[in-house]
Amino acid sequence: MTLLSIRTDAGVFDARAAGPPDGRPVLLLHGFPQTGLVWRRQIEALAAQGHRVVAPDQRGYSPGARPGRPEDYRMGLLVEDVVAIGEQLGWAAFDLVGHDWGGAVAWWTAHAHPGRVRTLTVVSTPHPGALATTLRTDEDQRSRSRYMIDWREAPATEERMLAHDARDLRGFFTGAVPDDSADTYVRHLSEPGALTAALNWYRAGRPDGAIGVVHVPTLYVWSTGDSAFGAAAARETRRWVDGPYRFETLHGVGHWVPEEAPEILGRLLLAHLRAHGEH
Repeated sequence: MTLLSIRTDAGVFDARAAGPPDGRPVLLLHGFPQTGLVWRRQIEALAAQGHRVVAPDQRGYSPGARPGRPEDYRMGLLVEDVVAIGEQLGWAAFDLVGHDWGGAVAWWTAHAHPGRVRTLTVVSTPHPGALATTLRTDEDQRSRSRYMIDWREAPATEERMLAHDARDLRGFFTGAVPDDSADTYVRHLSEPGALTAALNWYRAGRPDGAIGVVHVPTLYVWSTGDSAFGAAAARETRRWVDGPYRFETLHGVGHWVPEEAPEILGRLLLAHLRAHGEH
């Protein structure tokens, strides 16, 4: 892998990249509380098959693109970042992959810019419309999602997560994420202002508009051990995709799928890209 600095109007995004420059482009979006490093194993697998792969540290995670206000992390701006990064890379269209918050951004990007997204792969995060439906109808999902409200409290959330050598922050990863990766995430988010920027994704408020069905070929990967997203939202997602759709369930895997089941996810992703070379 090589490191890139991608300069946009919103700031400079740090990114990891691999694969031939003329390879089919794939953009990978991480979630909270991680960085583009989460995709390390998938970057290697995709690059080995000739893809050009870029995994940026998203808004707030890149020091050069870290505005201070919660409203600077609205979904519309996060989607604009994805489009701007693609433009700076010279990609007219690309395969888009997202996990956790990166998955939410990927859903919104595929809906708003279907001409730019060749295929969509989302890991863990249900379609936002499916999640909204189950938050109204499913008590299990409401219980799972309460942390999203709790984490809006500032600065108490930052203080709690970083107390005692970031014990709570590090605890998210215990037993599921390699220790060296967990150390990197904790060190990165312990930098001044970094954790607040990451939590501002939760504090930004509702999206500016509504999201509808997604038309691009979509792979959705959900795991039975996911603490944030339950089965109801995962099943409901099918109703929000009217293009080619594949739903894969990983049994006995938790929320951190890219690192808990890297080989399985890599195989699924490559099969999805092969199945939809053009559309």
